Amino acid sequence: MVSEEVCLDRREGEIICPYCGSRKIVRDYERAEITCAVCGMVIADHLIDQGPEWRAFNEEQRARRARTGSPISILKPDKGLTTDIDWRNKDSSGRSLNLNRRIQALRFRLWQQRIRAKDSLERNLQQALNEIKRLGSNMNIPPSVQETAAMIYRRALEKGYIRGRSIDSMAAACLYIAVRIHGLPRSLDEIASESRANKKEIGRSYRLLVKTDIVKVPPITIENYIPTLIRRLHLPSEIGRKATEILKVATMAGLTSGKGPKGLAAAAVYLASVMLNCKKTQREIAQAAGVTEVTIRNRFKELMEKLEFVLKV
Repeated sequence: MVSEEVCLDRREGEIICPYCGSRKIVRDYERAEITCAVCGMVIADHLIDQGPEWRAFNEEQRARRARTGSPISILKPDKGLTTDIDWRNKDSSGRSLNLNRRIQALRFRLWQQRIRAKDSLERNLQQALNEIKRLGSNMNIPPSVQETAAMIYRRALEKGYIRGRSIDSMAAACLYIAVRIHGLPRSLDEIASESRANKKEIGRSYRLLVKTDIVKVPPITIENYIPTLIRRLHLPSEIGRKATEILKVATMAGLTSGKGPKGLAAAAVYLASVMLNCKKTQREIAQAAGVTEVTIRNRFKELMEKLEFVLKV
């Protein structure tokens, strides 16, 4: 038996024949072999089929025949390892339950929800994860970022940093840290506007988590705000590239230190739109960036004066 790893083309990731070098490979699933269609050499045998032994032709059959549950998710308090009682009131054959069985199933569901959170820590975690998922859904934050926030909250809960703090503020702070880690352009004001806690509480919880050894928060990158502004303003990609170039030159010149990232990004987009003859007013860009027109005007003047027109189209 020849291992498949020996027959992999490193450039393209294909299986090639080690004898004649052909890429015409035949996979025989009945014999569990991989053979070459040119010379007939058996490249690999005794293969293990990783798929199911059943077939499904639509989503209904696939859901009914599958014997595995949903994948493990850190966003669930039990990570999805427990079994849920179905809410459709049907048995294993798909037939509806009678009245007595429905009442019994309802009682089982009620007790299942009660015993999932056995102590205060589990109830705290369940409420926090629901808040993280709610914020992520309202702000269109990807599930991977939400899972990072859930992991941060779990670590803080194990270390005892949650005690004495609001659950909503700590959940929002963990989500803000996760956004910073993944480089998404979400400000603290945006998260506070969707959270049940105010900005002051979220900021206090954020500073508490930053001082611990749970996670290291990277600095804010101004360039991360550019794609969001370009998408909101429906501008071409050339303006985004020119605005990123402007910010890089401004960073090298030391013009970005101590300035708000959203204001600088908005001013760079406005300057790029002026250089590329794209008509966008300061008011439109200010509304998309969440800053005032005065901020854009001041940052724009600084960029025009300090850079001395070193940027060219």
